[in-house]
Amino acid sequence: MAHMMLHTAALHRDRFKALRDAIAPGTPLSHKVRPDLLATALDQGPEAVRDELARLIAAVDGPVICTCTTLGPLAEELGARRIDTPMMEEAARLAAAGEGTILLAYCLDSTLAPSVDLLDRALAVQGRKTQVHTLSLAPFWALFEAGQQEAFEAVIATQLREAAKSVDDLAVIVLAQASMAGAAPRLADIGTPVLASPEIGLRAFLDLG
Repeated sequence: MAHMMLHTAALHRDRFKALRDAIAPGTPLSHKVRPDLLATALDQGPEAVRDELARLIAAVDGPVICTCTTLGPLAEELGARRIDTPMMEEAARLAAAGEGTILLAYCLDSTLAPSVDLLDRALAVQGRKTQVHTLSLAPFWALFEAGQQEAFEAVIATQLREAAKSVDDLAVIVLAQASMAGAAPRLADIGTPVLASPEIGLRAFLDLG
């Protein structure tokens, strides 16, 4: 069955096409890019796009995966899946296994509540009290909007490398937004797992284990 991915930035279409080709070549995967949905949601609130989002999801004959964290809760309510759900579940498992804390980084204020709520749900399944530290990297979102992806990823990695030093018993770092994923490889040497949603989410939804 074909999956359709709903993005609010064109960069994600190329990122997920390349990821699909690497982990599941030939798997049917279509993409729809609607930056206007995020723009409207940021300006007027997610409810302003409810009808259009419902129409888009209902028109697809197969699973829909929403890669936008801001629209994630509404998309989920309307029957879509969230790309960040498997990542948050993995973060909760790692934190519970190591009895450590979680550092959750985000770059857009509208993603904080959806991310924390989703992580709390995953932690509740583990049945353990886990401390979550949140780190706002909002000043750097303008780099992503300007298409300066390399600079965006580099500064996120730099900020997280420094922030990690001040978190006690750090078990895992979570990059809340799919757009932040490129920072993860830059942090491969810090000795703490750094989770990004694209590959974890796509593997889960394509049932690749």
